[in-house]
Amino acid sequence: MAKRLFDILASSLGLLLLSPLLLGVALWIKWDSPGPVMFRQERVGRFGRPFFIHKFRSMRVDAPALGPQITIGEDPRITRSGRFIRRSKLDELPQLWDVLRGAMSLVGPRPEVPRYVAMYPADLREIVLSVRPGITDPASLAFRDEATQLAASVDPERTYVEDILPRKLALMADYVKSASLGSDLRWLWRTVSAVWWRSSRR
Repeated sequence: MAKRLFDILASSLGLLLLSPLLLGVALWIKWDSPGPVMFRQERVGRFGRPFFIHKFRSMRVDAPALGPQITIGEDPRITRSGRFIRRSKLDELPQLWDVLRGAMSLVGPRPEVPRYVAMYPADLREIVLSVRPGITDPASLAFRDEATQLAASVDPERTYVEDILPRKLALMADYVKSASLGSDLRWLWRTVSAVWWRSSRR
């Protein structure tokens, strides 16, 4: 109950305070490339229920037809504005709405597309999908340079499925087993610090 109350208050405040920034990013995306401002994609949420996650669009509208669901290095499908908003994580901000409406939490296992969730081992699937998915979590921070790692692989899809995904799942399961409001606050702080540090170095 405390976690959900915190999610509601924090996401509401975030949407209110960040509304000028959200509008600015939306206008930039619209000016930069043809297509909608928002990107919606089906993900698997709590108890295995599907939902649509919202992000600022950072790729060409025909991106799904041009490559895999994972992003690899300097993916040519990414737009000019998309490169910046992905690097600064601004593309994730619309998920505050997903938190407010109850589909997500601020902190929780990152939701995957159905295709990859089908590959979860049964025991880990039960644990990871027992809570609301989140905007950030330990796995997100550990693999924040995932696209670069995949770009170095001769078979990015296989590397993701056989190497990265199992390690992500282990981190997600560990988070769920020990999650608390206090740990969520620490992970939020680490996320903000990591994004700020990365942005300040560029």
